[in-house]
Amino acid sequence: MTWWCTGIRWQDGRPGIGWYGAVRAERDSPLGYGRRLAFVARGERHCLGVRRAGKRTPCPARRTVPGRAANAQCPECARLDRSFSVAADTNAADPRPYRVYLAWFGPGLIKVGITAEERGPARLLEQGAVTWAWLGRGPLMAARRTEELLRAALGVPDRIAYARKRAVRAHLPAPAERAGEVVELHARAVALPGWPESLESVGCEVVDHAAAFGLDALPAPTRVLTELVPGGVVAGLLVGAAGPDLHFADGLVVDTRLLAGWELAAPAGDAVTDVPVATIAPPAADAEQDGLF
Repeated sequence: MTWWCTGIRWQDGRPGIGWYGAVRAERDSPLGYGRRLAFVARGERHCLGVRRAGKRTPCPARRTVPGRAANAQCPECARLDRSFSVAADTNAADPRPYRVYLAWFGPGLIKVGITAEERGPARLLEQGAVTWAWLGRGPLMAARRTEELLRAALGVPDRIAYARKRAVRAHLPAPAERAGEVVELHARAVALPGWPESLESVGCEVVDHAAAFGLDALPAPTRVLTELVPGGVVAGLLVGAAGPDLHFADGLVVDTRLLAGWELAAPAGDAVTDVPVATIAPPAADAEQDGLF
């Protein structure tokens, strides 16, 4: 069975590579820092269809996706996905409780956002938030109104470009300093008038992702993968991961959103010269052998 990469998956505070099989099965391959890994892209990049409520529906047309696209979906599947999107305000009747959070990515780079309470901190890991804190909890639309309140009153954005997050990640201030920015903004936010009555404020408890991301070992980025092509090989020593990014010891950064939709495999012996092959390997019959993870 063919397994298509779905990009990075954060589970219990640890990164892994996700896979989608032709019979609608999904699996993860955990990643380990300080390990050399290599992989090669095979065939064409395919649309991954639509994933909703933990289940994925394959693309009915089996379309291909451009190598530089950040989203491994064809336009039709992307539109269907967006029709059930909280971010696009197309699912206002969602009955689940939501949380509002403050996420810090670097000096002056702090944003407000919302996530379903059942997801816990997964959204913060997926975005590459270095330091963060909950701000409130309540119904979806109350959380959304609070997000808008902070944007208007405090000038806090709800989006920060990945390139900006990546650029400052290797040169961050000490944990106390970054936590201080979150604490100060949290206090200003809860003091604002106009909070929805149905949204409960949450005390400021700052969480730091330095260990989860391997921040102490990250070099400054020197190269960023912008496109994977058939036969393209990536190899190196993995030293950290943050959000969708894999960081290698030589400064290479691989945005795993660009891996999604590809079939990845171990490169041939002569394709990698000085890197012992510990591959990003799909969950096939031989995936439990030494050297695969």
